[in-house]
Amino acid sequence: MGIEVLRIFFRFIILVLVQVVLFNNIKLGGYINPYIYVLFVMLLPVRTPKTLLLVLSFALGLTVDVFSNTLGLHSAATVFAGFARPGILRALSPREGYEADSSPTIKQMGLQWFIIYCVVMVLSHHIVLFFVEVFRFSEFFSTLTRAFLSSIVTIIIIFISQFLFGSTKTSK
Repeated sequence: MGIEVLRIFFRFIILVLVQVVLFNNIKLGGYINPYIYVLFVMLLPVRTPKTLLLVLSFALGLTVDVFSNTLGLHSAATVFAGFARPGILRALSPREGYEADSSPTIKQMGLQWFIIYCVVMVLSHHIVLFFVEVFRFSEFFSTLTRAFLSSIVTIIIIFISQFLFGSTKTSK
């Protein structure tokens, strides 16, 4: 258990650093902003208590907000992703359920399952993030386009990271 806590803490630090130093400086045409830090919430163990999930989501969002000077935008979107995650996992639950120590990774859950999970999580996070940032519906379609394009790039980066740095545990 102690090793898993260290792995989670290390993942938190690495994803925040990569987001703040590298991906916050990528703005392709004003429409594409990859936000890969949401991967931290996605990869938490399936059996993470809801309260801890929300606290960790808030801590992650607040940390990114502090370094990005965004006044709660990332906190709101990340807490929403953390709030939605148990429902998404329940909806995607395999017939036999999840193993007690499983984490939602490609290697543990399979490619098809992870594609659906990743798309739903990233899209929900990005839609909330971009609409809270704009905070009006007069730019609905341009905001939706930004969220969709940024989600595509974020999903591609997440898949690359899963194949390069994914867990060594075997799949089902």
